[in-house]
Amino acid sequence: MSSTEDILTRAINRQRITDEDALRLFEEADLLTLGQCAQACADVFHPDDSITFIIDRNINYTNICTSKCRFCAFYRDASSPDAYLLNQEEILVKVAEAVSRGATQIMLQGGLHPTLSLEYILELVGKIKERFAVCIHSFSPPEISHFAQRSGQPVAAVLSRLRDAGLDSLPGGGAEILSDRVRGIISPCKIKSAEWLSVMETAHAMGLKTTATMMIGSVETCEERIEHLRRIRDLQDRRGGFRAFIPWSFKTAHTELGGGETSALDYLRTLAVSRVYLDNIENIQGSWVTQGPDIGQITLSFGANDLGSIMLEENVVRAAGASYSLTEEEMVSLIRRAGKIPAQRNTGYKIIKRYP
Repeated sequence: MSSTEDILTRAINRQRITDEDALRLFEEADLLTLGQCAQACADVFHPDDSITFIIDRNINYTNICTSKCRFCAFYRDASSPDAYLLNQEEILVKVAEAVSRGATQIMLQGGLHPTLSLEYILELVGKIKERFAVCIHSFSPPEISHFAQRSGQPVAAVLSRLRDAGLDSLPGGGAEILSDRVRGIISPCKIKSAEWLSVMETAHAMGLKTTATMMIGSVETCEERIEHLRRIRDLQDRRGGFRAFIPWSFKTAHTELGGGETSALDYLRTLAVSRVYLDNIENIQGSWVTQGPDIGQITLSFGANDLGSIMLEENVVRAAGASYSLTEEEMVSLIRRAGKIPAQRNTGYKIIKRYP
C-alpha cells in the first residue's frame, strides 16, 4: 500500500492516482502537504501565477420548480405567493444592465417550470444574441432534460436547437453528488447521475463545452465524492468537454434537508484532492461564494486557479444563507494579496484583461 507521500509524489510527476489513493488522501494526508501538492499540480497547467475571474450575471428566470430538492432553499411551488417567472423583457433588461457593467457572460438558470415551453427559451436565447455581444453559458443538465421531456424531443435535438439559437456552453449545475444513493435522499425527483452525465456527453459530442460541479457536505461519504470525481474524469477522458471543475459546499439555512455545514478545512481538503485527482481538467475553481472571500483566497494555495465570477446577481445560494459579495476591485485586491496576478477571463478561460 502506497504512503500518502508516495501518492503525492506520483501526482506531482503526472502519474494518475487511483480511487484508493484518493481515499487515502482524504483520510490520512497532512492538509498543508496535500495543499502544496495540489498547487504543484495546478502550476503544471498554469505556471505564470495568474488567477482568473469573470464578470457575469446569473439570471434565475424562475423559482418555480417541480424537482423540489431537499437541499434547495430557492424553489417554490407554482401556487406560492413569492413564486415568479420573469418575462422576456425583464430578462433582457437584466442582460443590458450586466453588459453595461462589463459582463461578458450571462447564465440563465432556473427551476424546472411545469409549463414553460422550449420555444419560449429558444426565442429568449435568440433575442439575447441579437441584441448583445455576450456569451450565453446557461441551462444545467436537469433543465436540458426537462426541456426535452416538455417538448417531446431527444436531448440531442434540444441541445442542437439551443446551440443554433445562440447557446454557447452549459454550466455544471444539478450534479450535486453523482451517486444515486445520495440523490435518492437529497433530490429524489431530479434526474439520476447517469442522465446528468449523458446530457453532458451529448453536449460535448456536438462541440458544446461545459463545466462540472460537485456539492459537498450533505449526506455523502468520501467514497461517494471519489465516485463523483471518477465519473467526471472518465467522461473527460472520452470527450474532453469540461473546461473547469467547481466544488462547492452545501448551505443549510432554510432547506428541508438542514443539518450542519461542512468545515472550511473539509472544503479545502476536497478542493485539493479534486485538483490532484482530475489530471485531465485544466481549471479548478475556488468557491468564495459559499466559503467567503477569506477562504476563497486560501484556495489559491490549495490548487484553485480561478475564482469564478464577481456575480452581479446570484439568488440560489443566497436563499440558503450565503450572502458574500465582491466588486471587481475587491476581487483584484484579494488575488493580489495572495501573491498572485489578477486576470479577467471569458467563458472559454481565455484572458482578456490583466491588472497591472
